Amino acid sequence: MDINRLERVSDFQWKILPQGKMQVPAIIFASENLIKEMDDKVYEQVTNVAMLPGIVNASYAMPDAHWGYGFPIGGVAAFDPQQGGVISAGGVGFDISCGVRTLHTGLKPEQVIEVQDELANMLYYKIPAGVGSTGLINLNNHEMNEMLTGGARWAVEQGYGLFKDLERIEEQGCIEGAEPDQVSDHAKKRQKHEMGTLGSGNHYLEVQRVVEIFDHEIAQTFGIKLNDIKVSIHCGSRGLGHQIGTEFLKKMLVNAKEYGINLPDRELACAPIHSNLGKNYLGAMRAAINCALANREIVTHLTREAFEQIFPGIELKLLYDVSHNICKPEQHLINGVSQELYVHRKGATRAYGPGHPSLPQDFQNSGQPVLIGGTMDTASYILAGTRESMQLAYGSACHGAGRCMSRRQATRQWQGNKLIQELAHQGIQIRSPSPRGVAEEAPGAYKDVSTVVEAADQAGLARMVAKLEPMICIKG
Repeated sequence: MDINRLERVSDFQWKILPQGKMQVPAIIFASENLIKEMDDKVYEQVTNVAMLPGIVNASYAMPDAHWGYGFPIGGVAAFDPQQGGVISAGGVGFDISCGVRTLHTGLKPEQVIEVQDELANMLYYKIPAGVGSTGLINLNNHEMNEMLTGGARWAVEQGYGLFKDLERIEEQGCIEGAEPDQVSDHAKKRQKHEMGTLGSGNHYLEVQRVVEIFDHEIAQTFGIKLNDIKVSIHCGSRGLGHQIGTEFLKKMLVNAKEYGINLPDRELACAPIHSNLGKNYLGAMRAAINCALANREIVTHLTREAFEQIFPGIELKLLYDVSHNICKPEQHLINGVSQELYVHRKGATRAYGPGHPSLPQDFQNSGQPVLIGGTMDTASYILAGTRESMQLAYGSACHGAGRCMSRRQATRQWQGNKLIQELAHQGIQIRSPSPRGVAEEAPGAYKDVSTVVEAADQAGLARMVAKLEPMICIKG
């Protein structure tokens, strides 16, 4: 990206002043080097979002921003329903409520190293991964609708998880307002056998060790110590979410003119929040959010079973679960007045600061755990939300490293089997049904996650707490 097209606000904040049909400025949070490495499509997409009806304050891009569908991945925008604000399926994405949860194990690295192959094999056996992967759960129509309404709460009630997990999940594991009737039969059919599965792409389950602590006080609050073993799970709403996104994007595109919306990009198809179409999408999207929350809860249950096989009596406690492809109504201060806004986060993680009423009591002083995924041979990070972030970007932060290369380019440069062997030599066990999928997700296809996280920290979006490196990775 041409840095001369931007106005420097600070070393980690850059502004694009309103021009043409932009209603608000665009703000990019990144270091100078990250800005220069971003593709020009980020500039185009973050400014296109600033043209949408009812947008408030600015269109934002996080430090991991890269080219997405309509919105940039790493995009954040909020819309005022009282000012003709819109809901955009492209602003949520196809993998609705994709997110990350992290579990405590109480183990140390030497305990995992002793059984590393066995544990990797057990996790791979227990948790289906890959394109079209299916599990042992087969939902009938009634059970499907109950799951779409109940989310992780439904999963726990069915015996897949623990009730104490719910207080550590965004929305306490179940978002209100889900409408299963707005989810097509085809979307439900796609999900019928996919509960408790990781899927493909950048989804994973990792066994990780804590290698560095940046903020000891917050780390203690989160229950994190040096050399702890954690488990992180990254997955979403699978085929159901993708189908909902596909169907409603088409509907929104067809109806845009009826609502008087001139789209700067067809991929930004949207509808007024208070329109029938907008309400229908919100009902379907919330059902997909509950699907993703239930899915991660079931994967957690299967993970606990796998660990129990290797470490009898072990207890895996949930640190936190947060989504990064989502839109929700939230209260935010605008010019000193609290307003309800519909905040889109696409490839961006909620990062609420200390004192926010939605956070569990344990995190009231520290802020929300912010879970940032890395790559198979680099690192993941745990951060904490800040009060400053609430004013900067509606309490949002980056969600990962961010791609710097397409999947097709990655497969031309790396071979999956060779990569698996190289990582094994580094002490990282990879299990995947698809060598091609491993090549697509090669670490070199991503930005330097440490640089991205440091930019988020320096920009004030979230505070760095701990760094984790992979020991086992189950990949789709």
